[in-house]
Amino acid sequence: MPSPDILRMENITKRFGNMLANDGVSINVRRGEILALLGENGAGKSTLMNILYGLYKPTAGSIYWKGSPVSIDSPLKAIEMGIGMVHQHFMLIPALKTWENVVLGLGDEQKYLLHPEIAKKKILKIAADYNLQIDPDARINTLSVGLQQQVEILKVLYRGSKLLILDEPTGVLTPPEKEKLFGTLKSLAQSDFSVIFISHKLDEVMEISDRVSVLCRGKNVATVDTKDMSKEQLARLMVGRDVVFTVEKTDLQQKGETVLEIENLCVNGERLASTLQKISFQIRGGEIYGIAGVDGNGQSELMEAIAGLRKVCEGAIRIDGKDATNCPPAQAIRYRTAFIPEDRKQVGTVKSFGIEKNLILRDVDNPRYTRHGLINYKRLRDEADEVIEEYDIRLLDRESPMGLLSGGNLQKVILAREIRSNPRLLLAMHPTRGLDVGAIEFIHKKLLKARDQGAAILLISSELEEIMSLSDRVSVICNGKISRELTAEDITIENIGLLMGGEETLKRRECHGQA
Repeated sequence: MPSPDILRMENITKRFGNMLANDGVSINVRRGEILALLGENGAGKSTLMNILYGLYKPTAGSIYWKGSPVSIDSPLKAIEMGIGMVHQHFMLIPALKTWENVVLGLGDEQKYLLHPEIAKKKILKIAADYNLQIDPDARINTLSVGLQQQVEILKVLYRGSKLLILDEPTGVLTPPEKEKLFGTLKSLAQSDFSVIFISHKLDEVMEISDRVSVLCRGKNVATVDTKDMSKEQLARLMVGRDVVFTVEKTDLQQKGETVLEIENLCVNGERLASTLQKISFQIRGGEIYGIAGVDGNGQSELMEAIAGLRKVCEGAIRIDGKDATNCPPAQAIRYRTAFIPEDRKQVGTVKSFGIEKNLILRDVDNPRYTRHGLINYKRLRDEADEVIEEYDIRLLDRESPMGLLSGGNLQKVILAREIRSNPRLLLAMHPTRGLDVGAIEFIHKKLLKARDQGAAILLISSELEEIMSLSDRVSVICNGKISRELTAEDITIENIGLLMGGEETLKRRECHGQA
C-alpha cells in the first residue's frame, strides 16, 4: 500500500556555527493536503524550507520523497523531483512577458516547450484547470501583485511540481486577491497536490490548512489537525504564553496641535502608477492616521518624501508648522521625525554593522552616545542589551552583522531604534510585516504608547485588521490618489477592500433596527 505521505523530513538539524537553527525537526506532508507551518521569528521555519528546497544542506537528518530517501543539493534538484517554491519576494523579470517568465530556466530536455505557441497553449490549459487569470502575452510590469503571484504559482505547475511551498503568500494581496489564492490552493489540494503554507496570520491558517506544524526555537513542538485547534491555542504553542488579539486602545480625549500637514503633494515614482497626485491630509499629535492600500500605489513615495529621501515636485510638507518640503533626512530627524521604512535591509539598516551601530544610525551626533567625535561604547552596549531583552531580538552576539538576522528580528531592531527616539512624528510603514503574533502584540502596544504620549503617527499597512484596530482615522491610497476619510460607520474590511481595488462606491452598514 503506497504511503499517504508525499514528503517526510526526519530529525533535521541545522547549525550555523554555534547557532542551532533546526534541532531534530520532523514533519510529514500528506498527498492532497495543505500543511501550515507556524512559528515565531527565528523559530527555524525558513531554514527548514531552504533545506527542503536545496538551498541549505542539513547538518543531520533525512528527507524522504514519495517513500524513498533523497538528497536535495540544489533548487534544480528540488524542481526536478516535483518540489516548487513561491518566495515572499517574487522571482520574476518585469520586462519579460508572462510566458517568457514561465519557461525561463527550462532544461535542454524541455526545449520543445520553449516554442511560444506550445508554451502559451500549455499555460492557458493550466490556468483554466486551476482558475488562474493568466494572459501569456502580458508583461510582468503591467500586472497587479496578485496576478504576479498567480504567474509564480503557474511556473511551479508548468514544471510538474506536486508539492508547493508558499512563503507568507498573502502579505501584499487585497482581500479579493487572497480569496482567489485560497480558491486556487483548495483546487490544487483536491487535485492531489500538496501545499506547505508558511504564514504568521492565524486566521488564514485556520481557514486554509488541514494540519498545522508549530516550530518553537528550532524544535517542532506540535503537529495538530487544524479543526481541533483554536487560534488562541495555536498562538500559545507558538510563543509559550497567552496572546491578546484585541487591541486595547484608549479613546482620544483631545487631539493635539497639527504635527504633519501634507498639501497638494505631487511626487514622481519609479512607475507612473506610483506617482502621487495632489495628496492632502493632516495629522495631529496623539492620533494615528492609517492609510490602507495594495503595495505599489504610492505609499513608498509618500513616506520617502516626508522623510527627506525623495524629491517633491509640487505641494508642501510641514512638520509642526515648519516647512519640510525637500528637506534632507538629517533635517527631518532634527524635526523629531522617526521612520520605519518598507525596505528594512536596504534602507532601514546597514547590513554589515552589528546591532550597536545600527541603533545609533540616527543619533551619531547625540551627546548621549558621542562626545568630541568618540562613541561611548559602554553606554551603547548597555542600551543594546536592554533592546535585545525588551524586544526579544535573537542573534548570535552583538557583533553579528544585521544581514544575518531573520527579517522579523531585523524589523525589531529598526522598531526599537525609531520608537525609543521619542519622536514627534512617527512614520510607520508595514511595522509588523513578517512578525509573529507575540511580536505584533508587543509592537501594537508600543505604537499606542507613542500615540498616547503625544506623537503623531502615520501608519501605512496592507494588514486591514491592523489599520482598523490601531487607527483613529482611515483613508485608502490607490493609483497615487488618496480617498476621503472613512467615517466610523464606513470603516469595514469590505469597504476598505473596495477602495483598495479602485472602487468608489461604498456599502453602508445595515443596522436592522439595532443600535
